[in-house]
Amino acid sequence: MRPVDPEDRGEGRGPVRYGPSALPDEGLPVLPELSAALTAAAGRTRRAPAGAVLGADPALRDAACGYWRRRGLPSSPGRVAAAPGAPMLLLAVAAALGGDVLVPRPCAAWWLPSARLLGRPAFTVPTPAECGGVPDPYALLETVRRVRAEGGDPRLLMVSVADDPTGTVAPPEVLHETVEAAAGEGLHLLSDETWRDTVHAPHETVVVSPAEMLPERVTVVTDLAGAYLPAGWPAAIARFPAGAAGGVLHARVLDVLTALDARIADPVAAAAVRALDEPDPVTARVAAAVRLHARLARAVHAVVTGAGALARPPRAGRHLYADLGPFRAALATRGVSDAQELEDFLGARMGVPVPGGHRFGDDLGALRVRLSTADLLGGTDQERAEALRCPQPLELPPVRRALISLRSVFGDLRDDAQRWEPPR
Repeated sequence: MRPVDPEDRGEGRGPVRYGPSALPDEGLPVLPELSAALTAAAGRTRRAPAGAVLGADPALRDAACGYWRRRGLPSSPGRVAAAPGAPMLLLAVAAALGGDVLVPRPCAAWWLPSARLLGRPAFTVPTPAECGGVPDPYALLETVRRVRAEGGDPRLLMVSVADDPTGTVAPPEVLHETVEAAAGEGLHLLSDETWRDTVHAPHETVVVSPAEMLPERVTVVTDLAGAYLPAGWPAAIARFPAGAAGGVLHARVLDVLTALDARIADPVAAAAVRALDEPDPVTARVAAAVRLHARLARAVHAVVTGAGALARPPRAGRHLYADLGPFRAALATRGVSDAQELEDFLGARMGVPVPGGHRFGDDLGALRVRLSTADLLGGTDQERAEALRCPQPLELPPVRRALISLRSVFGDLRDDAQRWEPPR
């Protein structure tokens, strides 16, 4: 079975090894309480001893354990690691485990590059109809069988219950089937739970971690840029399983992080501790940001589907994944036949980055893109802060202009597609 090849892009086309920035930006001003924590630690100029912020720093370790405990995942301080961003943690876990990597298709833009950096084969597995973020269990079993039959050694499966790029949340029953299939094949799971705190309707959506279903074989990773810190302050935490195997993996990961000198800067670590403690200002800000992006995502979804494109309803995060396949004939007249050309075309028309599906491990020939809701918020901190406070953010001039522009672009594609429909 052929692994994903970043250079498999056709004649005259350069390789696309790396996707867009790891996480869609929140697009909002920094919370003052977090700025204060960072500023207070800015005078720490003495270099910390090796491992101090790689899981052994007491404040960060305890804050991470408290964060997970409040989500039903009891954690031991001796099974926590931290690094400047989730990609560094994935790199360390994949290096420590060895073997081949399996990911759902599509997947977060930073998953596949980490595997490629290690020279590891990476195989994508289709997702079920209900959601992204987890592979279809039957497709997973077939992929593992084929890889092993051809001499491969699959060991690590990446999943995300609240998913980037699709913005969906995996139903517990679907997740359970996938976890059972992975356990039966002896795979270790890395659960990316960066977006679990951005679920749009938390009282209506059940979010279950794979670590609750298979605690001895699941490592949980959370990048704090998902809900808590600005993307420019890289910090992520990892929770390793209890038991002997989890202890060995944790120790190996710390070795890799130490070898890479993968430390979180002291001021950022201080802000991370403050965020993970979840005081009232932090939880209130997270809730307000989630409400705002949920409304924006629903508006974008309405525009996209109203024009005739396809997209699952977004349930988490600040993004959604649109399939423009119904416009293929119309796009072909504009010189657009694959995801890279679609990315270029929409980026030029909309004036913001619109990464194509190939950035997320999807087929190059599929006409899919990820749309970010942060791009609707305006260009200044004042405009973005107003959107956060406003009870009717869709009526604000910057948001309204952005939605009109989006509606115009997709309306033109719809009109072109109707002109190219064959007569009945």
